[in-house]
Amino acid sequence: MNRDQIYACENDLVEQFCFDESVVAVFQDMIRRSVPGYGMVLSLVAVLGDAYLQKATRAYDLGSSLGASSLALSTVAAERLCDIIAEDNSAAMISQCKENFAKIRPACRMELRHEDVRATVITGASLAMMNFTLQFVAPDDRESVLKKVCRGLLPGGVLMLSEKIVGETPESEACLYELHHGFKRANGYSQMEVSQKRSALEGVMITEKISEHTRRLLRVGFSRVEVIFRALNFVTMVAFK
Repeated sequence: MNRDQIYACENDLVEQFCFDESVVAVFQDMIRRSVPGYGMVLSLVAVLGDAYLQKATRAYDLGSSLGASSLALSTVAAERLCDIIAEDNSAAMISQCKENFAKIRPACRMELRHEDVRATVITGASLAMMNFTLQFVAPDDRESVLKKVCRGLLPGGVLMLSEKIVGETPESEACLYELHHGFKRANGYSQMEVSQKRSALEGVMITEKISEHTRRLLRVGFSRVEVIFRALNFVTMVAFK
């Protein structure tokens, strides 16, 4: 696993963050050291698949990056004769994912697509996953994307939504902010790396409160929303059709 050192050197001008070849090369290390509870999120993919993936239906991994969520679901999907459609708008991510899958050979049939989540057509699905994807979608587009997901799910289908969130109050946000940065420093990132990455993500990753996510999910047609896991300012929710 390549170590993430993208922001290890001081830069006079920090470029806007994007999922290019340099990020793809260190992505596994980056997400492991930046997202508390990421391993648990992947474990929950299989748990949700076992509970809600219906036989001979589809699962969608929206914003699939290197396909970790798809792989976590693949055994259950194979047992239930389900296909997984994994899409990502980063050509570098999809290219590397294809190489990885050629070696790993997932248990179920997997379709990889290089496309934007706003263009993805969802049909015949009993499970959709958006793990740390919506936060990179423009806020004005989020409701239409989620409405499309809800409409594409079969009765009894669910959406797994994992996101970095903002605290509900200024005091909560300040606490979560400091603790998350402490988590990164404990995982070997310097204060300069933390600061430069924060600058790179400004305007690219836009986070929201849990209450905002919940209201939107209910507004687009989901019947209820449950928070099933939280680690600092990262949460996983399940929205039920």
